[in-house]
Amino acid sequence: MKNTRLLILGLLVTQAWAFTACDTIKSRFTRQTLPDLGPPIALTVQMNVDPSLPKAETQYLDSCNRIQLLSIGPTVEDLLIQAAHQTFRTVLISGGNATAANSDVTVRVRMLDPQLKIQADGLYDRKPAELRLDAFAEFYDAAGKLLAERPLQATRKERLQVELTQQRCEYVMDPIVQDTSTMLATQFMQEARVLFDPIKSAAAGASPAAVAPPGAASHSAVPTNPATTSSLSFKATLLDENGNLILEGGERIRVRVDVVNSGSQAVQDITVHLTGPPTLITQFPATKLSTGAIEAGGSKSLEFIATLPSSLNPQQAEFQVALGSAAGLSVPPPQTLLASVFTTGLRNDDVDQIPATTAGFQRSSDYLLSIGLSSYRTPHLAARKYAALDAEMVATYFQSLGGVPKSNIRLLQDWSALRPDIEEALLDWLPSKITSDSVVTIYFAGQAVVSPAGDTFLIPYDGAVESITRLYPLKDLETALGRLKAKQVVFVFDGTVLKNGAAGRAKVSLPKWAGTNESVLHLIATTGFGKSLESDTLRHGLFTYYFLRALRGEADSDRNGEVTIGETAAYVNRKVPMAARSEFKQEQQPQVLPVPRNSERSLNTILTKPPVIPAVLHP
Repeated sequence: MKNTRLLILGLLVTQAWAFTACDTIKSRFTRQTLPDLGPPIALTVQMNVDPSLPKAETQYLDSCNRIQLLSIGPTVEDLLIQAAHQTFRTVLISGGNATAANSDVTVRVRMLDPQLKIQADGLYDRKPAELRLDAFAEFYDAAGKLLAERPLQATRKERLQVELTQQRCEYVMDPIVQDTSTMLATQFMQEARVLFDPIKSAAAGASPAAVAPPGAASHSAVPTNPATTSSLSFKATLLDENGNLILEGGERIRVRVDVVNSGSQAVQDITVHLTGPPTLITQFPATKLSTGAIEAGGSKSLEFIATLPSSLNPQQAEFQVALGSAAGLSVPPPQTLLASVFTTGLRNDDVDQIPATTAGFQRSSDYLLSIGLSSYRTPHLAARKYAALDAEMVATYFQSLGGVPKSNIRLLQDWSALRPDIEEALLDWLPSKITSDSVVTIYFAGQAVVSPAGDTFLIPYDGAVESITRLYPLKDLETALGRLKAKQVVFVFDGTVLKNGAAGRAKVSLPKWAGTNESVLHLIATTGFGKSLESDTLRHGLFTYYFLRALRGEADSDRNGEVTIGETAAYVNRKVPMAARSEFKQEQQPQVLPVPRNSERSLNTILTKPPVIPAVLHP
């Protein structure tokens, strides 16, 4: 326990240092966090940390062709321990292999050598990389008997950023290590919840039995009369990416099938068949898998894996899993897995279909300033085609679903978004209205420019990249928002980030979005420089498109009828990168600044209350 306290203290010190360094802060933006898969299982588990775990490391060549050592084990170890605490009621940490007398389950995780590949063909400060982590989780009962061994595997691709140092040799590695480790730890949580029955395990003398965890549809077929039934049994489990059993566009889903041979002889040629709705089943590369030989008393685990299309029609999804035997062996009956596809009555891909106003939900103290620039007074300044429409739709959603009165919404589009118009709204209109209970949202769709020092400026209708005096400094925006004394302020930016033309060939620091005022939460559509994507098919900026889908209910992960800031940020961080890669073959990663902690009250601030929320179907 002393070592654990030292580890936690070290992590806290490391995080405190990270928040003081600008480039390190940027490396931690929008990192994944462990999902909430439900209440802890009523078991006491001992986590035995195998020596291979903290020692896991790999080598790579930095941008100066020097060999560097990347330590991965401590991050994986920390997240696995955190995952165990979220999964089990009581967790005991041990560095050895002994089984604690007062533990119901012992877990040992062994780590294989990590694999890191960095491609040479990339932008000078953005190198495509792939990190793969492999591990094995062994689960033992209180008597030390092996219950199951589950392989864990996580692979993540990212573009590595070169650190902003004078030599520009080292890559910022924290994000890819953190995210890949989080994926591995999430797999551990899912496997543990599939394996252990929180009800039967809590009964005296009962050993853990396999059931479905929260967020997984599962059905077990266990023979009740061995004399007349098959020696084969199996359990099918449906797992979706965020564990809420709501199938969403672009989401990765798995159908896990565990086949057990309880007979006295080995069995051969057992096949597993998966059927389901045609629009969903066609996304699986294979719908028939073979278990191979299963020894007497042994088991085999198979997975059907698919990535759903970005657009799905609302429906109730019913999958069926069945066993087959070429040798004519008796097999248990098929099992059915149920899930729901988003069912608001709205087309998922049509955010211009305005949802009905939420009855009885009014937030008279909340305000929205929505700015959209699809054109500029300076002809040569390229504009975003759908920015003005995006600003208008955001205003409409906040009024219809967010309960913000029309009088509390200021919409500035194109020629009405001059610098004096923006200043008047921020310095005169808002301060005269705001109370300590107000939630203020500033939405800006357009362009921004960054000075060589990294200072960020918004470009109003009368702005020009070459003239800073005609731009609106983000520092002035931060100062104005800091004076509001509101309960919560949210700044949302979707657009293009340019480098100041006056900088010439001088190196320009990355955009500085977050100021010193920590009460302002920034939700930025993209990282670094470049253009956040727009879709001629969707007729919206890609980020704003998913922002609107989030507001109308798709981000409501706990299905309580409320969409919070935290849920919205998590939704766009998950959806936008997947859509950018699948639809545009490009990268776009939103960011949240400053990096919020899960316990922060601001994440629970309600943005909308959609009138129709999809129901979760339990099998």
